[in-house]
Amino acid sequence: MKSYKYIIAIVFFISYFTVSAQAEITFETDVIDYGTIKKGDDGLREFKFTNTGSTPLFITQVRSSCGCTIPKKPTDSIMPGAEEVIEVKYDTNRVGPIRKTISVSSNAVSPVVALQIKGLVEEPVEEE
Repeated sequence: MKSYKYIIAIVFFISYFTVSAQAEITFETDVIDYGTIKKGDDGLREFKFTNTGSTPLFITQVRSSCGCTIPKKPTDSIMPGAEEVIEVKYDTNRVGPIRKTISVSSNAVSPVVALQIKGLVEEPVEEE
């Protein structure tokens, strides 16, 4: 009977530390505001983040809500304490408001994080 108690205690101990040791993704900001920009301006921006967890972070997928926004994820694992970026390129040849969502999937405590970009793309003013 005592051996069962020891086995249960060991299983509990192992499962406790397995669950508590996880990657955690912490972004500097979850919204990037382009402000008002001109048609054809540079649409590249970066979401900076840190793995604040205790195990390596793996970004498995980064998707945009629209084909006009192209995200680029890190290809390697991000070690605890390391910083990295997710690049987002918006097609600034589309005039009008920017309101897009980028979904980041990973092995972090929160497995899906939603990031947003916003702003306004205007036609350049022609000088006479």
